[in-house]
Formats: sequence, structure tokens, C-alpha cells
Amino acid sequence: MMLVKNLRQEVPECLAAGVVDMATGMLLSVDTVDSHPPEVLDLLAAATLDLFQGRTVVMIEDVFKERRGVTSDQHYFQEILVNSENLTHLFLRNNTHEDIVAVVVCRRSVNVGMLFAQARRVMKEQGEY
Repeated sequence: MMLVKNLRQEVPECLAAGVVDMATGMLLSVDTVDSHPPEVLDLLAAATLDLFQGRTVVMIEDVFKERRGVTSDQHYFQEILVNSENLTHLFLRNNTHEDIVAVVVCRRSVNVGMLFAQARRVMKEQGEY
């Protein structure tokens, strides 16, 4: 898949990239420097779904929309950054297909500004995914 390949090549210090379909909860594609057991990759897809569309997250989105008078069905959260002990994980919702979320995993030493800039650029260039 071209999006995953481009993220891996163009995002600084990228160790892995993947694409999750939020409608099905499935990992559509992954490219990583390490091999991972299938169950770990399945858990990544499930965790991504929980991060963006878990019950509590949807409740928060609904409250924000209500308070701001927003009536669209568009999701409120578009990007989520998670730092673990050694890694930085960036989750980005596709602007044209909200059910598609890209996941980029980098070394913790990554320049976060460059991570966002390059990942957003690749996502924008891919457009229609």
C-alpha cells in the first residue's frame, strides 16, 4: 500500500507504519522494520479503534459538539500522539475518508514537529487514499 510505504520512507525515524479501517477495526496494511506476531498487530488495530471511537471518546466528542453547536457527524479528534518509554506513536485520521487512520511509530528521539509535518504532508499528498 502506497500510503504506508511513503510514511515509512518519509517520516523521520519511522520504525513502522500502518493503516486501520475504523469501520471494520481491521489493520489494512503494515510496514515495519521488525517482525511482530499477528496478535500484536490485531491489538494495534483494536487499540486504534478504542482511541478514536471508544465509548468514552465518542461521549466526549458529543459533549464538545453540543457545547459548540456543531451538528455535523464529523469526528472531533483527528490526531493523537502517544509517547511510550522508547517510542512515539502518531495516529492520524484521513481527511477525506474518516474511517481510515494511519499509524506511525518512531523512535522517541524523533523531532515531534517534523513527525507531524511529514506525516501530515504524506497524508495530504495521498489524498483519496
